[in-house]
Amino acid sequence: MDRPLTLMRGVIRGADSQSIRRGSIAKGTWPRIWGFVRPYRRWLIGYLALTTVTAVIGVLTPLLAGRVVNTIVAANELPDAARVIIVIAGAIAGMAVLEAVVGLAGRWFSSRLGESLIADLRVAVFRHVQAMPLAFFARTRTGALVSRLNNDVIGAQTAITSTLSTVLANTIQLVLAIAVMLGLAWQVTLLAMLLLPVFVLPARRMGVWLAELRREAAELNATMGNQMTERFSAPGATLVKLFGDPAQEAGVFRGQVARVREIGVRSAMVSRLFVTALQLVSALAQALIYGLGGYLAVTGQIPAGTIVALGLLLTRLYTPMTALANARVDVMTALVAFERVFEVLDLVPSITEPQRPRAVPDGPVDVTLRNVRFTYPNAADVSLASLEEVAVLDQRVNAEVLHGIDLHVHGGGLLALVGTSGAGKSTLASLVPRLHDVGSGAVELSGVDVRDLDFATLRRTVGMVTQDGHLFHDTIGGNLRYAAPDASEAEMTDALHRARLGDLMAALPDGLDTVVGERGYRLSGGERQRLTIARLLLARPRVVILDEATAHLDSESEVAVQEALAEALVGRTAIVIAHRLSTVRAADRIAVLEAGRVVETGTHVELLAAGGRYATLHRTQFAPETAPTVR
Repeated sequence: MDRPLTLMRGVIRGADSQSIRRGSIAKGTWPRIWGFVRPYRRWLIGYLALTTVTAVIGVLTPLLAGRVVNTIVAANELPDAARVIIVIAGAIAGMAVLEAVVGLAGRWFSSRLGESLIADLRVAVFRHVQAMPLAFFARTRTGALVSRLNNDVIGAQTAITSTLSTVLANTIQLVLAIAVMLGLAWQVTLLAMLLLPVFVLPARRMGVWLAELRREAAELNATMGNQMTERFSAPGATLVKLFGDPAQEAGVFRGQVARVREIGVRSAMVSRLFVTALQLVSALAQALIYGLGGYLAVTGQIPAGTIVALGLLLTRLYTPMTALANARVDVMTALVAFERVFEVLDLVPSITEPQRPRAVPDGPVDVTLRNVRFTYPNAADVSLASLEEVAVLDQRVNAEVLHGIDLHVHGGGLLALVGTSGAGKSTLASLVPRLHDVGSGAVELSGVDVRDLDFATLRRTVGMVTQDGHLFHDTIGGNLRYAAPDASEAEMTDALHRARLGDLMAALPDGLDTVVGERGYRLSGGERQRLTIARLLLARPRVVILDEATAHLDSESEVAVQEALAEALVGRTAIVIAHRLSTVRAADRIAVLEAGRVVETGTHVELLAAGGRYATLHRTQFAPETAPTVR
């Protein structure tokens, strides 16, 4: 594994481990946790009540067992000893049945509370992430984000349904056990408790060690998940096969797997050492109880049944004491999971809906850009170091990329944006559907600032076809319905024919139920583009943005896509970005961008006659080709 990457992840893991050791949790974490738990407080109260009942039963049963022994010893003096023994045995059986019933009921409360909490947290994170701007997704690693929705949410749920009940039950058992044991034989109890520090103090250290090992394993599993997600996708697999070294890829993965294996072995040995130490100390304490207790019983200082009760109660003393020794680590580990979830929820979306949204006037839509300036958000404004899997976010301040753009296209008109790569064409187009927000100036649809429109209105009004033609791993029908959920089969078939996909549909045995594969990679590039155009036709937006929709297609596919685009643009306002100037000759207006500025505007004929930047681009693209000399 690359050493800088290892160090970087070590810093991230170290921050969480230090929080666990110090017990430092951000202020306000508990109230926020309660905010998620509050709707289920009745289930929580019921769960804690049942946990308390279980703890009390755990202490009462050894006392009843001691009564049985005392009754047997004193049988000659008690004429109804047999009946008393039967009654006590029945009580013990009843306690066992009650404990089983209470355990099942507690499990129901626990599962309802835990699963509901998981569902609420996941929905909250999912909804919040969807509201984040495009710049957030451009910086975040998908695997790290998915880990928040899975691993950290489950870890947060553990704090409520497992850690909390464990602390409560063990505290009650410990207090009751000590109180009862002191009442039965204080000398024996104090002697037995002398061994506690011998075990509890090392156990606490082992608990911290186990927590750190588990957290490192979780981080490594997340990293492996990222690697698999990227390499197992069709584009990632293609890149690896073209340029990668499979042996090196396997070597990196093998190193991570080996570390996880090593952690697993260490965790298993530490856990086993923990259990062995508990058993050893418990056995020594039992020996003390039976030795000293037996002596006191023989000398008549305590009843014989007390020894049995003390021996059984000892298990209710050592196990809770050990668990509580690590309770702080368990609680902190769970709270860190909550903090990691809240860390995502605390990211403020930079693009939000207006409180009082306006409507776009009916009819063809004018698109106007007034003195538009734009700078991509800095890393600290839209991202988290933990989601980028870096130690520190990029501190650089981004420079302005669009400088005072003024453009207008009338309703039903076609505006073409041309220029060299990096001129700002795609950035400018992305401001119309609010994939980004302007830094200053305004983007208006028929005189209404796009920032005054709700997202639903924007989606209905503006449609966009990007150059990658992204599709979900779903059927053709599923991808089409994403833009028009209520579309009928006839409407989808019509849209596919209008997008020049009729022949493809006729050749597919499953028709609309054909699965296109991840990102649509079971289709050709031209087919993917035409399918995204069919999706656009179903959405019926009044403004269409085409961002290099034919950039990477062969001539035959380009012709088919161009025909589909001509169908899609009929009666709609359009903004078209194209490197190939042959596709924009018929535009009502052409704007030439360079370095984030509009340097020329006009029709194809006007710009050629002006002899400026557009004419230069045109000559470059359509200059006669000179046959290469072969030597």
